[in-house]
Amino acid sequence: MTAPGATGRRLTTARLAGIGLVSVAVAVALYVAGRLHMPNYNFSLFGRVGLDALMLKSTLASVALGMAALQVLLALWMYHKLPLVASPPRPVRLAHRIIGFVLFALTVPIALHCLIAYGVQLTTVRVAVHSLAGCFFYGAFVAKVLLVQSRRLPGWALPVAGGALAVVVALLWYTSALWYYNGYRLPGM
Repeated sequence: MTAPGATGRRLTTARLAGIGLVSVAVAVALYVAGRLHMPNYNFSLFGRVGLDALMLKSTLASVALGMAALQVLLALWMYHKLPLVASPPRPVRLAHRIIGFVLFALTVPIALHCLIAYGVQLTTVRVAVHSLAGCFFYGAFVAKVLLVQSRRLPGWALPVAGGALAVVVALLWYTSALWYYNGYRLPGM
């Protein structure tokens, strides 16, 4: 006979594995679509092409980075991890969800432009990291949404997924907007 705790651990492991598989499937599907897609360098982002589109994407990515930082601060507040700060009022959770939705919505036109205009390219280290991080971002987003909906998972799972999303947003900004703002060069590379 199996102990009740062992059954619960197996179910938790199965749930985490299922969420992981769905997330990997999303990232791999985006990667494959991006590799098979023929880039259309004239595809516009809100009517802008070329350097104008790059400037707009850099601005939107910078806004996304700021929102991701705000998300991290709100999450730390909700988990009582900010020193010298009182317990969060109820609207903090709602604000975290709304900002998360707006952040996701903000990334969609950027990602669509990247995917259609450039596809997934592995030509240089910067481009490869950016392409792969973009695919990973949407897989990680799916994981976070599924983790939020599940109440029977370890307490560490949701903060890890949220933290991973914030790190990926920062990596995407570093390999795109900072590269643009820094005269097409990356600091440290």
